[in-house]
Amino acid sequence: MTAATGRAGRALFVATILAGSFLLFLVQPMVARMALPRLGGAPAVWTSAMLGYQARLLGGYAYAHWLGRVRPRAQAAIHLGVLALAALWLPIGLVATELPADASPAFWVPWLLGASIGPLFFAVSAQAPLIQRWFSVSSGGRDPYALYAASNLGSFAGLIAYPLIVEPIMPLHEQSWLWSGGYVLLAALVLGCGALLPKSAKAEHVVYTSPPPGVRRVVRWIALALVPSGLMLATSTFLTTDIVAMPLLWVIPLGLYLLSFSVAFAHNRAPADVITRIAPITILLFGGVMIAGYQERPYFNAAVALLLLFMASTALHTALYRARPEPDRLTEFYLAMSVGGALGGVFAGLIAPVVFDWTYEYPLLILAAGALAPQTFLAKHVRDLWWTAWPVAFGALVTVIALLFVLRQYGPADLFGEGRQGLAFLVVAAVGLATIGARLPYVVLLASALVLFGGYRALALSLESGARTRSYFGVYTVRGGDRIRELDHGTTVHGIQLKGSPERERTPTTYYAYRSGVGRAMMRLSPSARVGVVGLGTGTLACYATPGQQWRFYEIDPAVVRIARDSGQFTYLSRCLPDPVLRLGDARLRLAQESAGALDLLALDAFSSDAVPMHLMTQEAFASYARVLAPDGLLLVHISNRFLDLEPVVDAAARAGGWRARRLDYRPSPLDRGRPSSSLWIAMSRAPATMAKLTRGDPDWEPLQGRTGFAGWTDDYSTIRPLLKRD
Repeated sequence: MTAATGRAGRALFVATILAGSFLLFLVQPMVARMALPRLGGAPAVWTSAMLGYQARLLGGYAYAHWLGRVRPRAQAAIHLGVLALAALWLPIGLVATELPADASPAFWVPWLLGASIGPLFFAVSAQAPLIQRWFSVSSGGRDPYALYAASNLGSFAGLIAYPLIVEPIMPLHEQSWLWSGGYVLLAALVLGCGALLPKSAKAEHVVYTSPPPGVRRVVRWIALALVPSGLMLATSTFLTTDIVAMPLLWVIPLGLYLLSFSVAFAHNRAPADVITRIAPITILLFGGVMIAGYQERPYFNAAVALLLLFMASTALHTALYRARPEPDRLTEFYLAMSVGGALGGVFAGLIAPVVFDWTYEYPLLILAAGALAPQTFLAKHVRDLWWTAWPVAFGALVTVIALLFVLRQYGPADLFGEGRQGLAFLVVAAVGLATIGARLPYVVLLASALVLFGGYRALALSLESGARTRSYFGVYTVRGGDRIRELDHGTTVHGIQLKGSPERERTPTTYYAYRSGVGRAMMRLSPSARVGVVGLGTGTLACYATPGQQWRFYEIDPAVVRIARDSGQFTYLSRCLPDPVLRLGDARLRLAQESAGALDLLALDAFSSDAVPMHLMTQEAFASYARVLAPDGLLLVHISNRFLDLEPVVDAAARAGGWRARRLDYRPSPLDRGRPSSSLWIAMSRAPATMAKLTRGDPDWEPLQGRTGFAGWTDDYSTIRPLLKRD
């Protein structure tokens, strides 16, 4: 190419890579959003979707590697044919398949998304390695790896653009057509890149000229890709389980993971080298902070966890960049990276939830990141110490660690205090600086810090029979003793039962206390009422049941049923409703199977920690509730949430569906019995007489506080951005 053509050609290749990566990561949250009404809204659905994406990405990279066997112009012709064939799946959308109500998201999410967009995702996912290889061929062998930074920058932009720009301004059907138009533009860009490929059929274009990498080197590529991929998913799980279930928090780790590639593979090496140099001490100190698990500053902890992920990922991806092969083996390199990424996803998303009862994958991957991250001695005399007096230095390290464990057990209570500035933390930091560069001592210290600052508590709970249960939908912890028993789902209390006597055990507590909105409504039920409850929890609401009433619970997680009914740890059901009717599966799908007018009251309390199942809050969902309720039936919606103001969503749905609605913001007083908690319930009915009966003589029921200009949620449109609480 001439110089001018070279500049224009490079711009075309960069634009093609940016466009492909942008579309690839724009479609991920878009299609996951389309699937919510069918698959439910648990955060784990996103994890399952990610596993499916990683598998298809591996397929795309394998295809790009295989395509390198043929001449460049033939590669272009084949790939354009693949793009044209995949275009048969446009515009993007979900296949018209009815899923079972008890469908397991771990299986059905990857299957549904694969059937819906699999060919499109496969075709676009091959863009990054394929276009880089074409650039190297068309430019006479120039280094193409910097273009991978552009690829991940496009991926990051696509991922962030969806929740911040695309989702808030357009419904799903418009999003589908927007993406389809982008796909056509991408095909045109690929055609332009193909036109720049050499017409000659020189052997060096299709034959390897550099020596093969060897098994050990390939295994290293896989390991360096596996750990950041697994850590990204583990960070999402750990944050939403043990720190804060803030909306969008499972998207941010993926964005930072992609951004780390852009830094690690950039032409300017200074940022990557600086981050890689300081990453070991960051992993050591921030890892200890995160495993400590203190809850008084959740936003600070979330920021620390995300910074830890970015630093560790950048360091490991920089090591990948340093270990890259010659451009002729580029697709082989990216294929190994993709294998590692998929394996990391399998470990964190499939194996860990089955093997572990807590998010142990998180500290294990932090430890692996510390073991693999490049390390350099901070000073010459420190290096000389480890080289010339290794046994003495290692013995001193072991002695310090042993003393810290002794002090952990027998020392002052504030030594490992929640201020995180205790003497133990400072000692670990100081010793950590001295171990950087000496990999084995560093790993030993990092493992000890993870245990000292919280790992021991997790292990103690795991050893306590029945204390903790993990399922696809989260981690459940049972706490308490002879007087009180508590169920926590991540950081959110999901039920408390008083113990000690049958009367205490039948007392409704927390969000369901007598003076709460749901409590007041339950006590006005007729003796023959038909009651449905979405979300079983500990079964607290069952103690409002009276003889002659018909009750049924809708619960998506079998683990919750085992805890509430079978474990013996909570006795609400056995004391108040010994033979409850339980409908396992997503509530919206289960309710769609009920006959019209089957219920007189439906209580909606289905939040997973503080995450919001959007598909249960759309206007179509409320229409489903209206169908299953009797004409004079009552709907109760629990919208207590630390991070979102959901009242405008319910208000918009009420107006659209012709519901009468009132809210009750309950703030317990010291005189209220039963361990009550603050709660916000909304009562809705399409029968004025029903609402009049509920609110008669009770001034605490107030009109809803809607929001001017707020667009209600539908299956085609929803966004949480305007609902985020500022305080």
